[in-house]
Amino acid sequence: MILESIIIVIYSTALILIFMYALAQLNLLFNYLNANKISTESPKFDFTNQTEIPHVTIQLPVYNELYVMERLLDNIVKLDYPSHKLEIQVLDDSNDESIESTAKQIKSLQKNGVDIKHICRTNREGFKAGALKEGLKIAKGEFIAIFDADFLPKSDWLKRTIPFFKDIKIGVVQTRWGHINRDYSILTKVQAFALDAHFTLEQVGRSSKGHFINFNGTAGIWRKDCILDAGNWEGDTLTEDLDLSYRAQLKDWKFKYLEDVETPAELPVVISAARSQQFRWNKGGAENFRKMIRRVFKNKNLPLKTKIHGMLHLLNSTMFLNVLIVGILSIPMLYIKNEYTHLKAYFYVMSFFVISTLIFFICYWYMYKKTHGNTFKDFVQYFVMFFTFFSIAMGFSLHNSIAVIEGHIGKRSDFVRTPKFNISSIKDSWKNNKYLRKKPSLNVILEGLLMLYFAFGMYSAFVVGDQGGDFGLFPFHLMLFLGFGFVFFNSLKPRA
Repeated sequence: MILESIIIVIYSTALILIFMYALAQLNLLFNYLNANKISTESPKFDFTNQTEIPHVTIQLPVYNELYVMERLLDNIVKLDYPSHKLEIQVLDDSNDESIESTAKQIKSLQKNGVDIKHICRTNREGFKAGALKEGLKIAKGEFIAIFDADFLPKSDWLKRTIPFFKDIKIGVVQTRWGHINRDYSILTKVQAFALDAHFTLEQVGRSSKGHFINFNGTAGIWRKDCILDAGNWEGDTLTEDLDLSYRAQLKDWKFKYLEDVETPAELPVVISAARSQQFRWNKGGAENFRKMIRRVFKNKNLPLKTKIHGMLHLLNSTMFLNVLIVGILSIPMLYIKNEYTHLKAYFYVMSFFVISTLIFFICYWYMYKKTHGNTFKDFVQYFVMFFTFFSIAMGFSLHNSIAVIEGHIGKRSDFVRTPKFNISSIKDSWKNNKYLRKKPSLNVILEGLLMLYFAFGMYSAFVVGDQGGDFGLFPFHLMLFLGFGFVFFNSLKPRA
């Protein structure tokens, strides 16, 4: 009975933590809905007055981006901004042939009068953070716009973002990510679905009430003084953007989030690339929790609600660990529930997961219908999309939980970039991409075993107890089976 008691306690604790996170999401939904009812006027630079147009440096941190560099530079030089007030830095840490083709294109742009510099380091110390810090030393701009290699800002991007820095308290202006290849595959649709929720529900929900948000690493602008005041870029976590964001806000800098300014980008189209990105984001989140949580709660100027939202924000990635725990223990719990009838009252805690799922379903529907529509057909499509997303997200839970655990225990690892493909439509192909990992990781075997484990969970629903089975957890086990199956089989696909 001791083992059963331990399982019940761990399972219940994980369920309650997921429920608390769901309640926080619900609070963000209320914030989001209220934010849309309030119109606020912000002071802005008057661009008809040349003296008010500030000098801007655009930083493009890149590493081995053979397939997208030409597209990136062709797009960046189309930004509509006074040329004498604009500088472009290509922070190139590449060690492959892309560095030569990039240098050739930059020389051509320089001959055409573009103020663009090719900055190459001899080592990758600090990875992306180190490159940004190096470029900052010689940056001419008062404001630093940052774009990753797969982002394609529209020509009016600077004119729609820079004016908000008229408010001297604003340290960052962040824009919403768009997706040029949203409909390429199930994988890209699921990624777009999750990112859309973050860039609507979470970013607006937090910022509208003055809670901490984060610069998303790209498609945003920093005030140079804000970067320096917050302690500059640091490379001791895998999410240097989240790290500097919290340090800046702890110094009372304000962040401005622009939901109506969309910056298109390319989503990873193969699962190995998505794995790299997910690992970095989730491990970096856990690393920043270790680094920042004490500073957040020790800050006497922050309201308690902001501290709680900050804690849950930093623990975002840890929810994958709770989901994995709940999933693995749900099958023993199914047997315990039907073996020990006197413990039946304790199993009401299982309803927490149903309630949490319902909360997520409602929150994401409000986000989905804003961009896709509010008809019955839209709702049906949303229903299918939500449970596809939920299943695949759970299928990533082992991979992401390993990242989270490494982050919490302080295990260091290199910054592994996400391979880019230059894919915007179903006609484009990722075959022969030289940056793809050739062999799946050993974790894929465990994901295959978990797929079989949850198949056993579905079988168990028919055989437990003496009342003809127990199907309460069957839908949950079905989603876990499908999610781990999707991740497992896609991870085994041959790479050409």
